Amino acid sequence: MKRYDAAIIGFGKGGKTLAAKLAAEGKSVAVIEKSKRMYGGTCINVGCIPSKSLFHSAGSSALAGGGFQEKTKRYEMAVAQRERLTTMLREKNYKKLADNPNISVLDGETSFLSEHRLSVLTENGAEEIEADVICINTGASPFIPPVPGLKDNPRVYTSAQLMELRELPRRLAIIGGGYIGMEFASMYANFGSQVSVIQDGGDFLPREDEEIAAEVKKSLEARGVEIFLSAKIKAVKEKNGYSEIVFDTPEQEDMRLPANAILAATGRRPETERLRLEKAGVELTARGAIKTDAHLRTTLPHIFAMGDVTGGLQFTYISLDDSRIVASALLGTEERTTENRGAVPYSVFLDPPFSRVGLTEKEARAKYANVKIARLPAAAIPKAQVLQKPVGLLKAVIDGDTDLILGAHLFCEESHEVINLIKLAMDAHLPYTALRDAIYTHPTMSEALNDLFAALV
Repeated sequence: MKRYDAAIIGFGKGGKTLAAKLAAEGKSVAVIEKSKRMYGGTCINVGCIPSKSLFHSAGSSALAGGGFQEKTKRYEMAVAQRERLTTMLREKNYKKLADNPNISVLDGETSFLSEHRLSVLTENGAEEIEADVICINTGASPFIPPVPGLKDNPRVYTSAQLMELRELPRRLAIIGGGYIGMEFASMYANFGSQVSVIQDGGDFLPREDEEIAAEVKKSLEARGVEIFLSAKIKAVKEKNGYSEIVFDTPEQEDMRLPANAILAATGRRPETERLRLEKAGVELTARGAIKTDAHLRTTLPHIFAMGDVTGGLQFTYISLDDSRIVASALLGTEERTTENRGAVPYSVFLDPPFSRVGLTEKEARAKYANVKIARLPAAAIPKAQVLQKPVGLLKAVIDGDTDLILGAHLFCEESHEVINLIKLAMDAHLPYTALRDAIYTHPTMSEALNDLFAALV
């Protein structure tokens, strides 16, 4: 049985980054991945990169116009481009680790045998290995709700499966009004599908600032996306060549929505089921995630967990930062923790994108006595007019006593780039005036920060 200094279960962003760092220190590392199509992790293969490739192509498709047949051809080209991109990145990620003499990439399903021993079920049978340190980076998998007729329906897809679809669906129904659902609604509406979203909750994007959520909803509906709120799905029925979703809304019962494809965007759950964590004594939270402390140690000091499997924010850059935290624990002074990583920004790739960092107005008013708000319509930004995308709203939340930025909500073109400037200012504890009075290149979307923060009331 081979012994390693470290074994990393999962070839995701955190796992591959940590493996390279440990190998650079002369450690022997085993990286175990159950699927050869997942080298590099969710982001590269079935998440951020392929969806953003399609998002980019969808924007071009929306501008091109034409009939449904022409849109279908452009969609097929976009899918082919997505596949080329992910294949290239997957191979690049594999070689980066496999070519390292200190790293062994093992293909197979992994489970614990004891605190230090793992079983890897490969094509050639089970192989046992031992490791001084073990890190779990297995990610999360889609959850399909127990709706009659939904499971095993050939027209029901997860987000990863839908991106593999070669034919553009004429009618796409999306179950779930979260971030993934909204991204795909925006994307496929641009490709030319007729899109409907069915959400069980009564508030649209309930975690977001109310003003911004209203702007996003208005923008989607203006592009033909149907949004049903407080909807209770009763069944999915098969018809002649399509599926029919039967659901109730407060306004009407037994509504029937036909669909050529159904996206189940109903959340993701930590991938722990096959690990047999009980063999090692690793504990889970009540929600099924791996329980970790601020250094990402599990209930055993030599076993760590990173990324989506911990039940935290499901972003690839969080997994990357998790690898820094674990590396700090293994190679450094443990100065980096989950509690000091600063403000965490995120973007939802709609058209235009929505990006956020920090508190909403409602959250800020509940915590601070003197809150000030800055607003700027995207139409007031010269670069938005140049791009012919004058849609959206920018909003910032300020502590009136300290002038520090408490939060920012940008629904505008290139918001995913601009939000990082605000995150940097928040982490550096700079007053909003630093961004208000900065010199930016012109014409750019970032120069909107001059006018946004000058509009403080």
